[in-house]
Amino acid sequence: MSAVRHRVLALLVGLSFVNYLLRNNLSIAMPAIRADFQFTNEQLGWILASFSVPYTIFQIPGGLFSDRFGPRRALAILAVAWAVITAITGFVPGIALASAGGAFAGLLTARALMGASHAPIYPASAGAILRWYPPGHWALPNALLGLGLNLGQAATGPVVSALIVYSGWRGSFLALAPLGLLAAAAWWLYARDTPDQHPRVNAAEREFIRHGRAAQEAASASPRAAWRAALTDPQVLLITASYFCMNVVFLMFSQWLFSYLVEERGFSLLESGAYYAMPFIVGAAFAVLGGWSCDRACRRLGPTWGCRLPATSGLLLVAVFLLLGARASDPVLAVGLLSLCYGFTQFTDSVYWSAATYAGGEHAAVAGGVVNTGGNVAGFLAPVIGFTIDRAGFSTAFALGSGFAVLGALLWFGVRLESPGVRAVRVAP
Repeated sequence: MSAVRHRVLALLVGLSFVNYLLRNNLSIAMPAIRADFQFTNEQLGWILASFSVPYTIFQIPGGLFSDRFGPRRALAILAVAWAVITAITGFVPGIALASAGGAFAGLLTARALMGASHAPIYPASAGAILRWYPPGHWALPNALLGLGLNLGQAATGPVVSALIVYSGWRGSFLALAPLGLLAAAAWWLYARDTPDQHPRVNAAEREFIRHGRAAQEAASASPRAAWRAALTDPQVLLITASYFCMNVVFLMFSQWLFSYLVEERGFSLLESGAYYAMPFIVGAAFAVLGGWSCDRACRRLGPTWGCRLPATSGLLLVAVFLLLGARASDPVLAVGLLSLCYGFTQFTDSVYWSAATYAGGEHAAVAGGVVNTGGNVAGFLAPVIGFTIDRAGFSTAFALGSGFAVLGALLWFGVRLESPGVRAVRVAP
């Protein structure tokens, strides 16, 4: 059997790595931006939310975009856009040329464009995984996307903090922008939309990928009908609501962890860059473990309990370790406990994408877009979290996140998925 599917997946993991390195560099730059413009945490929260709003809005259109043009073309276009917009962010007027208000508006605009361009990556990737892997083998590939995501986020801390020390926060954006172009070129040159289009896929691999697929009931459905069906499917909506709850905690880490290490725990800029990487290194390992566990459980227990068990156990451990980390007196111990907390968010992440694929069937990219839309509505809470930090401190904000994790676990008991095989969204042609 040829192994082209694994190479396609490796390129998707690379895209995920670059995606998170380019999208989260602003979180590392926030202390430097605050020093330039004297922003409050609430103002920084609005800048962070300016990414989240278009990122959320463009999830479903992003899934439709991928369905319409195919993952190969869609992801190549997106990666080029990441490079261009990252460079634009580095050109935000300096303190000598603009007021704090002008810089605030410039950063809001740049981050909004970044959010729109990053939105389709995971719906498009879910559609690619559906096409390149058979049923019962979806969670681990999605988990490996989480591996790329977390390694990208782990690299962001030490890489961007070092670039800021030596070239300033604007220089860090300009230095990283070309990575998007390299990722786009590699993906375009090797990837194809389906195994049938790739000249190096042999008959054995093609048959393996086709194995276990049910009749594609939605193959002739219009894209508009597919997303409408996904928006009204109770299983998709329950998965979406739970994903929102998990993402409240996830976004606390991706958006606020660096500021927490500097302001609350007293680490220096370079120390914070090193400690910032720890949760995401743990998250990379836990993402793979979660995907492997989910696939094994789905093959043994069926998709309902195969997804429910790892998701609920992981979310409850998220709640526990978040509270313990916030209350730890020793800063290094706190980082260790928070690393375990974040690790369990990633243990559950691929479960959501696997469940969305079971629920969405042939239109997995659209169902993934719906789930990721709901999950990223959590980003709208960034100003609320910033306000909470300003008024009540990080511990109160973390306690709020712990409560959301418990609620997310409870929602999984309402999710029921069909037996392995592609479950197509029931829509009219």
